[in-house]
Amino acid sequence: MHGRLKVRTSAEEALRKKKEREVKAQAFRAGMGRILQKKQALELDQEMMDLTGKILGANPDIATLWNLRRMCIEQFVQDEKDQALFDKDLGFTELCLQVNPKSYCAWHHRCWILENAPEPNWKREVDLCGHYLKLDERNFHCWDYRRYVAEKAQIAPKDELDFCTDKIQNNFSNYSSWHYRSKLLPILFPNQDDPSRPISEAKLKEELELVLTAAFTDPNDSSAWFYQRWLLGNSQPPLDIVAFRMDLQRQLAVITFSRPVNLNHENVKLAASFSKDISEVAVWKAPLEKSYSLTWILNKFSAEKSSQDSLTITFTDEDSTVHTIQVKQIDDSTIFGIKQPKFDYEFGSAVVTVLKTQLESCEQLLEFEPDSKWTLLTAAMLMKAIDRVQFYPQMISNLEKLQTVDPLRKGYYSDILQKWSIENRLVEWTARLQDQPNAALDLSGLGLTHLAFEQYLAIADELDLSGNALTETSLIKFKNFVFCRKLSMLDNSQALANDTEAAIRKFCKSLSELQYGP
Repeated sequence: MHGRLKVRTSAEEALRKKKEREVKAQAFRAGMGRILQKKQALELDQEMMDLTGKILGANPDIATLWNLRRMCIEQFVQDEKDQALFDKDLGFTELCLQVNPKSYCAWHHRCWILENAPEPNWKREVDLCGHYLKLDERNFHCWDYRRYVAEKAQIAPKDELDFCTDKIQNNFSNYSSWHYRSKLLPILFPNQDDPSRPISEAKLKEELELVLTAAFTDPNDSSAWFYQRWLLGNSQPPLDIVAFRMDLQRQLAVITFSRPVNLNHENVKLAASFSKDISEVAVWKAPLEKSYSLTWILNKFSAEKSSQDSLTITFTDEDSTVHTIQVKQIDDSTIFGIKQPKFDYEFGSAVVTVLKTQLESCEQLLEFEPDSKWTLLTAAMLMKAIDRVQFYPQMISNLEKLQTVDPLRKGYYSDILQKWSIENRLVEWTARLQDQPNAALDLSGLGLTHLAFEQYLAIADELDLSGNALTETSLIKFKNFVFCRKLSMLDNSQALANDTEAAIRKFCKSLSELQYGP
């Protein structure tokens, strides 16, 4: 029996581990107790550095101890900055990162050291990131740090893009690399024709081809699908006037914007070619009493019927950029104007050809994997980018199916479906408004649980919301609808309280006619 190791039983092993934990816990309590004593006495000395180092070397995620190390270093370098001191602590953080390569505190401390060191070596840090990303190419802490140090080291964006490409080709399932790519491409390949778009059409075509290969290599991995959605996604609409409506007889006006604005800001100006009172921005009020709002309402003003053929509303924003909208007098009391909404970006023919090819590929994949959630969602977005009118029924069908095959995200798919449905109706309605300013807006039967795009609904004369499932929390939006004379809510959700009519009138007192309930 000599020379053979004794194999511990499970009970003995558990007891041994328990004793080890007790010893470590006792040492930790003793060390923390001593550190707190020194902290209270403001003894920021070498002993404090040694004590914090022992604990952080085993557990680098204690932010308080890193703060104390920084205080010690600041104390040591009050008279003269010593690069060796900073280099030593950089070496210590590397030891901590070996214990936990995803320690927020250790990476943050490294940033602080370099920011305060007299001679930081940023290029070395870039190389260090390359080393850590070889060990774990999806360590997003290291990717964040690389973006930071690459900028400090003035690494060329092209070199960083090449680095991202190498990492993606090694492993398509690398969300951080795709994300970094989305930050570099607008710098290297800006869209000169349309600055609101992130990258040029030519580069977009290349990226769509690259991401298709990645997505179909592993359809269940989300990284490439998310990047493709960024490529297809619309940019945030630029600030502009959306619509204007004025009733001279009722002394009521409303103006709406594509993004929230503050008409009471000191640098903001609002003027009309037909009325001086419009320029008195202090009397304009946000219906929900917020500083920044999409909708602004004006009551009790003096303005007369205009004899001008061309009427203009001019808005100067906080950055002194001027925005205008052409309006017209449609009868003795109404002045009206609206801009056609643009919910989708119009891609060039070369990109559309690529999108159609990708849609065909998605449809082929769905024949083999009909419940592939990423493919279903991407196919719907490709259809929307190609021709939302032609593919609208199939887009809605995909979203409805997604709520079944991916029930955990049912609310997300429902929100997209509602948004696209409203957009579709708004495009049709605003087109009719050019000739029929009092045309009713029909949002019936869409299964809506909430209202969106109040910047368009605010000028509606008649609104049909029947056959939806609006919740009571959405009723506050009715404060925006000051021009709505008729509201239909037949067959609306039973989730609404019995006093819905009173609740709506509380928010929208201008309604002269209200239809609710069967």
